[in-house]
Amino acid sequence: MKIIVSGGGTGGHIYPAITIIRALKKQINDLEVLYVGTSTGLEADIVPKEGLPFKTVDLQGFKRSLSPVNIVRFFKAIGGVFKAAGIVRSYKPDVVIGTGGYVCGPILMAASLMGIPTLIQEQNVVPGITNKILSHFVSRIATGAIEANKFFPQDKVIFTGNPIRDEVVNTEKMPGYEAFDLDPAKKTVLVSGGSRGARSINRAMVGVLKHFAGSKTVQILHATGKAENGDIMNRIAEAGVNLQQYDNLKVVPYLYDMPQAMAIADLAVFRAGATGLAELTAKGIPAVLVPYPYAAENHQEFNARAIEKAGAARVILNQDLNSDILISVIEQLLGNDKLLKEMAEASQSIGRPEAADTIGEIIIQLAKKN
Repeated sequence: MKIIVSGGGTGGHIYPAITIIRALKKQINDLEVLYVGTSTGLEADIVPKEGLPFKTVDLQGFKRSLSPVNIVRFFKAIGGVFKAAGIVRSYKPDVVIGTGGYVCGPILMAASLMGIPTLIQEQNVVPGITNKILSHFVSRIATGAIEANKFFPQDKVIFTGNPIRDEVVNTEKMPGYEAFDLDPAKKTVLVSGGSRGARSINRAMVGVLKHFAGSKTVQILHATGKAENGDIMNRIAEAGVNLQQYDNLKVVPYLYDMPQAMAIADLAVFRAGATGLAELTAKGIPAVLVPYPYAAENHQEFNARAIEKAGAARVILNQDLNSDILISVIEQLLGNDKLLKEMAEASQSIGRPEAADTIGEIIIQLAKKN
């Protein structure tokens, strides 16, 4: 069985694609994979390290305002469509899968027009315009949130949940406490704004770290993002907090083993990207969510509100976030074991740890019909 997988730009598009590939490899012995992305997105670094064959189609999204840049990007897009069609025609896949990013459009469209079965994996509650258009051409749409189903043709859409890595589900607590030198007797707050960091969360956390410094009951593991780390470390020092004095505060640029960090989290402070939320709910972790306000279609707020509605999270809008509000919410949740347990149970009830295997089964069925 031969497949093309396309997803580019951000980790939120790439890691679900890789997770689906891994799930398929468990189900199919002779699987052949070609990954198609861009040369400028994170996939150009991540995918080759996975040992996957990789080809590029260079596309960029259009600016929403009138701009000469759009003329250049239009002609690049035309060239990208022809290149995408050539890749599909040459490789002759049994199925083509797209997980998001501009590069998916021409790859999925070319495959659809050639009569090759195609699948979109839509992660967000509110889909972007590209996937809404593609939904009329592809064979199946696998949604990460049930709320997204209403945007797609009902005879094609299947709610599966978002694919997450096996290690997220299977990693146990004690190795995590040891890895981060944290205390199993204390409640752990995991803070992350994503791989690039989130300035609003980081700056609000300066006051939070100062408030909980030396706490006998609460410990904090805070990933600032590499780009933000220098600034935030300076702000923490200016606030009079010497991190070396407090063993309950761990501030790092990046968490290379997020599954291990999630294994010990009693509460998470996160953005509301679809992949992060899928992992939190698969682990049943209550959350304080601060949606990124500039996400396309404001999809992060819609993602966050769906989790909040299920009883698994509290939402603080980016514009409302400050140290005092964040301290208040964290103390309220950590100080009420009954509420925290109810939120954890609500989170786990909406988690779909089996999503990747389910999507893999759909892809196999599509290949059999080809």
